Amino acid sequence: MAKPNFEFQKRQKELEKKRKKEEKKQRKLDRAAAPPTEGSGSEESPATPAEPGL
Repeated sequence: MAKPNFEFQKRQKELEKKRKKEEKKQRKLDRAAAPPTEGSGSEESPATPAEPGL
């Protein structure tokens, strides 16, 4: 029986963490660079309207 390759699994997990961290950093930079619209900007409208009944 073949034994699991924990090195590979660990590397994949590290790469996933790094990717998520970079995405979060980019979102944060995009949010900071975007000028606030309509007042304080604390009220965010959803990207898609909520469907009642789901």
